Order: sequence, then structure tokens, then C-alpha cells
Amino acid sequence: MEQGTERAICSPRHDVGKLTSRPLVGGNKIVLLHDGDGAYPLMLNAIENADHSILLCSYIFRNDHIGGVFIEKLIAARQRGVEVRVLVDGIGSGYFLSPVYRRLRRAGVPCARFMHSMLPWRMPFLNLRDHRKILVIDGRTGFMGGLNIADENLVSQRPPKPVSDTHFQLEGPVVRQLAEAIAWDWYFVTQEVLAGDIYFKEHTSTGESVARIVTAGPDTDLEKIEYTMLQAITLARRQVRLMTPYFLPGSRVMSELALAALRGVQVDVVIPLQSNHPPLDWACAANISPLLDAGVRVWRVNPPFNHSKLLVVDRAWSFVGSSNLDIRSLRLNFEINMETYDVLMAEMLDDFICHHRNRRLTHHDLDKRNKLIQIRDAAARLFMPYL
Repeated sequence: MEQGTERAICSPRHDVGKLTSRPLVGGNKIVLLHDGDGAYPLMLNAIENADHSILLCSYIFRNDHIGGVFIEKLIAARQRGVEVRVLVDGIGSGYFLSPVYRRLRRAGVPCARFMHSMLPWRMPFLNLRDHRKILVIDGRTGFMGGLNIADENLVSQRPPKPVSDTHFQLEGPVVRQLAEAIAWDWYFVTQEVLAGDIYFKEHTSTGESVARIVTAGPDTDLEKIEYTMLQAITLARRQVRLMTPYFLPGSRVMSELALAALRGVQVDVVIPLQSNHPPLDWACAANISPLLDAGVRVWRVNPPFNHSKLLVVDRAWSFVGSSNLDIRSLRLNFEINMETYDVLMAEMLDDFICHHRNRRLTHHDLDKRNKLIQIRDAAARLFMPYL
């Protein structure tokens, strides 16, 4: 275990181990990346230098400039003999048309669309989306977090609607758990079993981080990410910092955050001033008052829209990945997060969240909305399970 972990106050390791049936593994190197500007060059370089295998899963994979660069690199890797598998969501990457899927398939790159069907009797499954963002190269290097593949994530280039985000580069034993997660998704869609050391490597220690992958979905992994969050918040003694692009959790998370604040834990929830889905913002405004009553501090982030999904407890334990804090992510979507027992990483993420506490939301802000806006927001709240 890495130096300093023994002083961690929040320690849900045993409970999460029972929940996930995955071991907590040490010897990992985890690098924090910001936006596409920081992550894409490393991801593209890894694809370009792949020797044996590339596994890529993305909820959104656009056929824009940066998407085209990824496509070209993937095609080139396939042409030089690398085993490439690309999984895109059946809605997030285009429902009626998916240019990325068509371009890759035409070039001979194995590509599949998750839960995609135009058949009317399969419509009930439209809400079950693969929201994971994973890249694994040669079974050795992994990338995961909240970052999709699109020009909007290149914030420094000032796109019309910029999306800031957080991603992570991984090396070490936890990469095998990451590769296993995407291999299960690939098998579910294509029935192809991915096996062998070109996909799954035995790793030696490359760093000091202790970590574990936590997956969730409307299957045998039901609500495992939510349970992990609940356990960590329950064990909090000093601080809970939470940053999410959409904040519409169910009653369990709301209650646990309120109870933490009531017992004296400093709870900070950081959300965008304005997200890219206005109805979610409306419903959030109608839903958040009980947290303010309990003493939870809610902060808004100034533009650009920040899509990061981060939870840090007691500046010692962190939980990061693809899952938003809404009912869709916590119950319907297939998601992937990572818990880390790395004090330095937790402190870095905690400072990042604190830096984005730009404007504090108060009861006065909610009360000064005119009646029509309050009615609109309350109406949106009724549709929380579908937003």
C-alpha cells in the first residue's frame, strides 16, 4: 500500500471488495489529465505506438476533426497488424446514422454499436446506454474518466460550446481490471471472446497508487457505483467534495449527503452554472433545497461547462470515472469508475474541486426565481428518472 494510506480516514476497501468481487491492487501509476488538450495527444500517441492490441470504448465518438484523427490512427494500427476493437454507444455516437461506425467498418476495423436496434420491440432498451470511456493499449496502458472524443473537448481551441473534463492515464495492475471491463462489453455486443496476453497482461509495480475498478449497470452490477459512494460518504469524518455535471441523485444519496453535513462533515457539491442539458438544470433547482437546509454547501462552476465526475473524501480517498450523479447514470447506464487510495491524488483532486467553487448557491437564489420558473423547474423534477 502506498505511503500515507494508513492515515486515510475514509476506508471502504473491504465493503467495496465484497461488492465488486475485485481485489484492491497496488503498484499503479495514475496521471491526472485535463480536457482533450491534455488527454488526446497521449491517447493518440499510445494508439500510434501500439504493438499488439487496442481496446476503445466511447459513449460519444464524433466524426469531427479530432474524431477523424482518432479514426485514422485506429485504421493505421489495424493495417500494421494490431488487433483493434472499437465499441461505440448505439445512441451517443449516432442512432440513425453513425459515421464513425461506418468509416471504421469500411476500413476493416472491428467496430460495434452498443444496444443499437431499429426494431420496435427493442425500444424498451433504448435507455440502457454504455456510458463508459475506456482505452487500453497492449493490455499495459489504460485511459478512463469522463472524456468523450469530440472537438468540443479541445477547450484551448475555443469551440462554440466547449466542454471541460477530467481523464486519467493508468499503468500497473489496475489496467487488467479496466481491460476486463471493456472485454465483457465487447462480448455482450459481438459474442467474441477476447483472450490472451495481448489483451491482458500481468503487471509489475509501476507506481504507488492503490486502486480498484468499479463497474455498474442494469445487470449483475446494479447500483454498485452508488453503493460505493454511499459507503464512502457514510465513513467521511472531515470533508466530502463532489463535482458532477448533472446533479439529480435519488433519495439515498441525497439523504446520505444531508446526514453527513448534519453530523459536522463539510460537504461541498460543485455543479455547473449551466449545463448542456437545461431540463436537468431546471430539475436540479427544484430538488436541491433539502441539502441546503441540512448545511450542504452547493457551488456553481463558471463556464466553460465542466463535465468532470469526481468524489473525494477526507482528502485521502477518491472516486472518479464516467458516472454522473443522476438516476440515469446510477441505475440505467453501464458505467465505470475507479476508487483510489492515494493521498497525493486525493489532495490534487480535492484542490481541483475547491478551485472550481466559483459561486455559492443559496436559498435566496432559489427563492428569487419567479413563480413561472419555479413551476417549470418543479415540472422538470417530475421527469427525473427519464432525464
